Amino acid sequence: MDHKLSKDAYGGVAGKDYVPYISTGSKSGGNTVVLIIGIILAVIFAASTAYSGMKSGLTVAAGIPGSIIGSAFIAAFAKQKGILGKNLVQGMASGGESVASGIIFVLPAVLLIGSQISFLEGFLVGVGGVLFGIGIASLVYNYLIVEEHGMLMYPESMAISETLVASEGAGDSMKFMGIGFGIGGAITVVTSSFLNVTNNVISYVNESFYKWRLQLEVNPLLLGIGFIVGLEVALTMFAGSLLSNFGILPLIGYFSELGKEGAVVWNNPDVSINAMGVGDIAGSYVKYIGAGMMLSGGLIGAIKLIPTIISSIKETLNAKTSGNNASKIGTMILLGGLVVGFLAGFVVSGGNIMMAITASILSLFLSLLFVIVAGRLTGTIGTSNLPVSGMTIASIVLVTLLFVAMGWTNPEHNKALLLFGTFIVTAIAMAGGYSQSQKVTFIVGGDKSEMDKYFAISGIVGVAVVVATIMLLSSQLAMTGANVPFALPQANLMSTLTAGIMSGELPWVMIIVGAVMGVVLFLLNLPVMTVAIGFYLPIATTSIILVGALVRVFIERTSKSDVEKDTKVSNGISLSSGLVAGGSIIGLIGIILQVAGVIKGAGPSGFAASNGMAFIILAGLVVATIIPIMNSKVKNVQK
Repeated sequence: MDHKLSKDAYGGVAGKDYVPYISTGSKSGGNTVVLIIGIILAVIFAASTAYSGMKSGLTVAAGIPGSIIGSAFIAAFAKQKGILGKNLVQGMASGGESVASGIIFVLPAVLLIGSQISFLEGFLVGVGGVLFGIGIASLVYNYLIVEEHGMLMYPESMAISETLVASEGAGDSMKFMGIGFGIGGAITVVTSSFLNVTNNVISYVNESFYKWRLQLEVNPLLLGIGFIVGLEVALTMFAGSLLSNFGILPLIGYFSELGKEGAVVWNNPDVSINAMGVGDIAGSYVKYIGAGMMLSGGLIGAIKLIPTIISSIKETLNAKTSGNNASKIGTMILLGGLVVGFLAGFVVSGGNIMMAITASILSLFLSLLFVIVAGRLTGTIGTSNLPVSGMTIASIVLVTLLFVAMGWTNPEHNKALLLFGTFIVTAIAMAGGYSQSQKVTFIVGGDKSEMDKYFAISGIVGVAVVVATIMLLSSQLAMTGANVPFALPQANLMSTLTAGIMSGELPWVMIIVGAVMGVVLFLLNLPVMTVAIGFYLPIATTSIILVGALVRVFIERTSKSDVEKDTKVSNGISLSSGLVAGGSIIGLIGIILQVAGVIKGAGPSGFAASNGMAFIILAGLVVATIIPIMNSKVKNVQK
């Protein structure tokens, strides 16, 4: 068999006439070994995505790395299942990552408003969202996957399919992922996330006259993210940080020094306006301008989706009913989502029957709406670019308005609101991952119902892992201010927005200023949300992401041919995926050991605590990343 997809995989024939890559024999790729491998990958990608996403505000799609790792494990332990087994494993990896990419946007906000999360609450809303998202997406499967074959291109699904079909090349990819994991793990071990024996933050702060801050966190997972997302995204985010730290911050600093005696910071009466330092300005003023930018970016994104929403619903309703729109498994998953969703609503509402019913119905309706949209958008732009933030913000605003109208405005009500929001965002994120995985299943010739089951299992496992991770890190996630371990840009926005609307104490002037800046960025045709996240994130985060992107540019510019460039960039992405996995997994283990009291220490001192030490680690990280990629062996150079 040729290790190549047919032209028909990309369109040119009706979906019902498409002959998949595996067109004869059993369509089953599953067994106990495949399931175990898939669960392991779901756990790894859920934990690493949760950790890295809460730290950077960005997540990395698991489809490609999941297919690479899955191919290696299937070849070693379940060879007889071949490409169909590999497909199920990549789907489960995507399921774990999709859960994390959704939940971390909202659930940590509960901690930021000063409340606590029980595992049961987080698990129920998460599982409800997983099952409902998969169930609704399964209902429109025939339309999105079959009828729209060749119309909706599913770019990431096709890349995953090509990776699976050419899976004999997984050896190199696995090697580079292993190298990246080793580099990321080794550097993380010596930093504050683990042993804390050396400083890894380059920091320069000016507190007089022109106040500014420039920092860079030497973090392998962030450098890996930068390499993966590329220069355009990294530069756009860094531009937001430059505006925040060298534009808005010194401007506020200048006017604050003119403040009269007795005037105090609006949310910290212990600090005088005219005595604010860089940290005070960033935490009490700049942060809220950034929140306004993200709010306007999200709402603009949601408004731009209105035509897509209308067309998606209309075309879905008009779709042909020939073939199975949903398997029995898909229908059962949907019913499970409805039952668990209402059960979660009653649990999080604290016995308020009216809240449980009305908020559950609204959450289910909004989820239904945006799940269909997410499925369609995945077919257009892939899950990596799915505007989950915009859809979530629009949903949260509507649910918040319901709560305010009903008079549910105390902190416990806010907690319930955010848990309903967690249900919605999980359903949206899962729908994207599900549609992408099912398109791969359709292309390679797998069984839809089997993917339904395996994807649902990975989602439930992912919920357990992500909720447990958030609870484990709760003390660090609850920290607010300028320099916190986890930036949580999306969750901070959700907490700021909901708490502010409910209490009426939102600093509306700064929110409005940020919103206007977002509108200006939109009118300039700039990516509002990307700039806004960069504005909100610590510059220490965006600067190392930029370094990662510059490493990629260096690799591209020093390559002597397009074939060499493609090979080295591909290996670089595999290595970077390893950096992300190694940095996040080892970092998470380190925090577990710190919380348990196994690792104790006073932290670095002397030269180990200086900027010079951080520069040395940065140089070591960059060199250790570049050398293996530059030494990549380019095969089949001839055209």
